[in-house]
Amino acid sequence: MMRMPHSIPAPRSALQRAMRHGVLPSALALIAAACGKPVAAPTATPSPAAFAIEEATIAGIHAAITSGQTTCVGVVQAYVDRARAYNGICTALLTADGADVAPVSGYVRAGAALKFPTTTVKADRVFPNLDQYAGLPLDYGRMEPTVSDPSVQAQMGMRVGMPDAGQLNALETLNLRGERSVTCKGRYDAHPSTGPLPADAPAPCEAFRQQPDALERAAELDQRYGRKPDLQAMPMYCITTAVKDVYDTRDMRTTANNDVNFAFDVPPRDATIVAQLRAKGAILYAKSVAHEFNGGPGDPGGDAKPLTNAPAGGQTMGAWAGQSCNPYDTERVSRGSSGGSGVAVGANLVTIGICEQSGASCQGPASRNGIATLLTTKGLLPDNGGIGYQWFNDRAGIHARTLADAAKVLDAVKDPVSGYYDTLDPFTALPKALVSTEPYARSTIDDAQLQRAPQALKGLRVAILRDHMVKKTPNHEAISDQIDAEIKTVLRDRLGAELLESLSDEYPDDPGVENLRYTFRDALSEILPRLMPEIFTRRNKAGDLVFAVPGYDVTSYDYLLKLSRRQAPLTPAVNITNFANFGAMPCHSALCADLAFDIDRYLLDRGDARIKDWAAWAANAKFREDESRAGAANWIAFKGHLADGKSDRLARSYIARLALLRVMYENDIDVFVHPENTVPTPKIQGPNIGSISMDGISPFFQIPRVAVPAGFTDVVYEPQYALNADKTDYIAVLAPGTPKTKLPHPMPISITFFAGQGDEPTLIKVGTAYESATHHRRPPPDFGPVSSR
Repeated sequence: MMRMPHSIPAPRSALQRAMRHGVLPSALALIAAACGKPVAAPTATPSPAAFAIEEATIAGIHAAITSGQTTCVGVVQAYVDRARAYNGICTALLTADGADVAPVSGYVRAGAALKFPTTTVKADRVFPNLDQYAGLPLDYGRMEPTVSDPSVQAQMGMRVGMPDAGQLNALETLNLRGERSVTCKGRYDAHPSTGPLPADAPAPCEAFRQQPDALERAAELDQRYGRKPDLQAMPMYCITTAVKDVYDTRDMRTTANNDVNFAFDVPPRDATIVAQLRAKGAILYAKSVAHEFNGGPGDPGGDAKPLTNAPAGGQTMGAWAGQSCNPYDTERVSRGSSGGSGVAVGANLVTIGICEQSGASCQGPASRNGIATLLTTKGLLPDNGGIGYQWFNDRAGIHARTLADAAKVLDAVKDPVSGYYDTLDPFTALPKALVSTEPYARSTIDDAQLQRAPQALKGLRVAILRDHMVKKTPNHEAISDQIDAEIKTVLRDRLGAELLESLSDEYPDDPGVENLRYTFRDALSEILPRLMPEIFTRRNKAGDLVFAVPGYDVTSYDYLLKLSRRQAPLTPAVNITNFANFGAMPCHSALCADLAFDIDRYLLDRGDARIKDWAAWAANAKFREDESRAGAANWIAFKGHLADGKSDRLARSYIARLALLRVMYENDIDVFVHPENTVPTPKIQGPNIGSISMDGISPFFQIPRVAVPAGFTDVVYEPQYALNADKTDYIAVLAPGTPKTKLPHPMPISITFFAGQGDEPTLIKVGTAYESATHHRRPPPDFGPVSSR
């Protein structure tokens, strides 16, 4: 069994560590230097065991500070200690021969350089019949110097999660002096009180080092407020926050989780959501590990082609920070491009995380890492300042260990003057009726309220989306059935909700649950012929009409007229989960986003001396896999910026939302419910069968969604890799007779709710009522208090 080697020993206190490196005399000395006078230490100095940061809520942290049980420095220091203990490398290289590699060091985190495992895993343990493989050369794992800092190395190529690694690799950059910027690393970020910077320091470092790091900011708050912070003005006081690296932070490296050599790797200003959190007292503590450019740069097509192959790729992985691992089983994925955020919150490395979702990359990591997520109506949370994929379905989200805490974060980012509107983000120009006039946290149902009124959801109508519960393979059965039981026993029997269900050709009608009398297909039948009739002329690559119905000419006036009156059938191939893509006009990328255009706009604002456009970015970067390198090259040559597919998807988004709301009104539905995912968590670099993982509903429809823990599963039918027919690639297969086995570690699962635009209060009410009724959240057992190690 491979285990992660321990990091280089460091002093217990981060302040002592900083003094040892000659970077920071002390947080209190910082304030003394700034104020020109001595500063007394906080009156209440807690003992190390006085306050347990593990599972701490926002209210719990505030209560501990105001009672004198801890200080803000104590809170941040506890997270630094956890980062030092648990934020190391958790993956091993997958190599052709399984031979050991030389020991190397990586970038500094929490005071110590990353150490990488020297033991590798032979590829034939994952990929059978390698002697028969005839495809592109496999992208075998290796250590390489980074582009950002050639003096340090990082894992590249294929890798696997180490069992019981004891490490998670969740936080990419920590806001600690000397390590928060590669451009201004080490002594180039020395505190101003230590004297002039070295003569060879890059020019931006003098201004950069004037900014306090996370511990120094905590000390400033302690000195100014002590035990009496103004929690009305600063509702996020001392809440330690990780932000996905697509969002700009003026005091931390920002590179979209990519290994790229900016002239200065820190942007000149905060993204709006970051600025709002900072203004409300949050400690901007870290950047979370993520998939580069959210879902990768994509590929618009062109002459550049991949030179190597990495079957199935990896999740939550970049060339700079590497791969994050699941805290409940470090062999398995953290899921989605925001996986590092989910891991960091789930393993108590931060209090809250700001994630980003284009498909399912906030809700997926929430589900797999045993936490809650809150995704709002598009535009309610500003996401300006992000890098790439800033299009109509992309949005910021909130990760927290409870949905109640996530609601508090949503309230906190509201500007006292402009509300949720952000002049830099056009999507925030929402109708005022979609924004609650009451704090969102007032919609929560806590334990005390539930005790007083056990049937807290009485009168609410909850529709089960059976399309997301179809049992396509044996691996879909256990979680689908478990969530079905949760819906009935908790939502209906205990909380008093009324249940309905959508019908699916692949899921048996439940006689105990009322059917929708008006379906999504009914709504589309009425709307599409009137608002988007041209869609019925769309053909697939074979030249067949995609909306074809036997016995009808779907392009005829007569058919469209009858369909609009529901007197002719719509193809049964269309359902609520696939309308985003079914019959869509071809686009140059999976999301019809224009990466080069979005990044060029971003870079004009950033004003870096070296990286001025996408071509310069690609020339100064290393990508996580060769497929991404080829896609990046094709974006440089891309000329299809006027692609019709963009407007097609905007029109379809409006129609989908209109159809959904008609279904809700016609059936008197308050919210929809379904499992977030019904497939067991796959292994890193491992095969996966039958995933219902992409959320084709809420991002595309621009509607809100919440997800909360729904328990654990230990059932799995482990798929395997097999060569495809021409032996040029590996595909996932579930061989006949594959036995049902138990996962070595039970893995968290999640229940998720969505509704119409502006329905956040209802979703928060339903989600927190379920949360209070079940208390399914359990922290990962291998990442407990540091003192117990």
